[in-house]
Amino acid sequence: MRHELSRTEEIVRVSYRGIGANLLLVLLKGAVGLAAHSIAVVLDAVNNLSDALSSLITIIGTKMAGKAADRKHPYGHGRIEYVTASLIAVIVLLAGITSLKESVVKLIHPEKPHYTALSLIVLAGGVALKILLGSYYRKKGAALSSASLSASGVDALFDAVIGLATLISAAFSMSLGWNLEGLLGIVISLFILKAGADIIMETVNHIIGIRADDELTAQIRERICENPNVHGAYDLILHNYGPDKYFGTVHVEVDDNMSAREIDALSRSIVPQIYQEFGVLLTVGIYATNTHTETAQQIRETVRHIVSQYPEILQMHGFYAEEAVRAVSFDIMLDYDTDPPEQITDEIRSELTRRFPDYQFFINIDRDFSD
Repeated sequence: MRHELSRTEEIVRVSYRGIGANLLLVLLKGAVGLAAHSIAVVLDAVNNLSDALSSLITIIGTKMAGKAADRKHPYGHGRIEYVTASLIAVIVLLAGITSLKESVVKLIHPEKPHYTALSLIVLAGGVALKILLGSYYRKKGAALSSASLSASGVDALFDAVIGLATLISAAFSMSLGWNLEGLLGIVISLFILKAGADIIMETVNHIIGIRADDELTAQIRERICENPNVHGAYDLILHNYGPDKYFGTVHVEVDDNMSAREIDALSRSIVPQIYQEFGVLLTVGIYATNTHTETAQQIRETVRHIVSQYPEILQMHGFYAEEAVRAVSFDIMLDYDTDPPEQITDEIRSELTRRFPDYQFFINIDRDFSD
């Protein structure tokens, strides 16, 4: 029976293949660059060496990220992969800066290289290999949700562009005697710097914490609401602790006449279902709805009408009217640009108090952590 590789094992295997391919390119391009006295090809070879280093960093980071949770890191070590991707981005930026510096020097003090037909064949092969490697990295990065592999894929494809520019420069040098290395190097260096900046911004956003995927949150809510005892799912918050590793909370709205036993059974059915289908470990909170009385229905409809007049309010939920103590509470979800939010809650509370003077109104402000 064929052994199914784990995610960590698969990423490591892909990275080892990348190291092998890049070291081969280092040897071939290094030989061509030195023989042709081409600074562009030599820098390309050095860049391939940095790519091999990036793959080595990916291997180390992936193995560290795969460590089991411990007392000090109860959520695991998955976010190390984002740190790894940031390191790769730094390497890309350094390569871009070095390339830009050498290209400017080459533009100011040009030196005619001496290419051969064999040089062009090696350079063309290097471009083809980099395109294949970049596509392979990106495909595996997407399949394995690996930011490091995806970053390496972007880097490899940009390397293919560098190699293609070097090949074009060599062809012009051989046929027309034009030396375009400096100019092409500057243009390519700017693209490399942009790629590095994009990678580091993406990984930094993951470290800071970004909004959960809209499709994922919609599917989770939809699945929860399929339960006949659930009238709505709200306040879904997902915390990412590495690729495909989420912890979260959600409030479900149920009838207020459900017993503790029934609520417990409901929660126990939701949690494993969501974990098995989406890999998200949820904690379930409860909103009790009590619109069975005429007064509660009247107040709720009034609240909905007043709230609908504010475009800043995205949603109202968690309504509960405690008639015994004349208290009403509900949550409103405000747009992030709303400032100050207290002004809106004061206006709503004032209008409700005017219509229902015997009741107190408690309004909680929520943010749309997920769509």
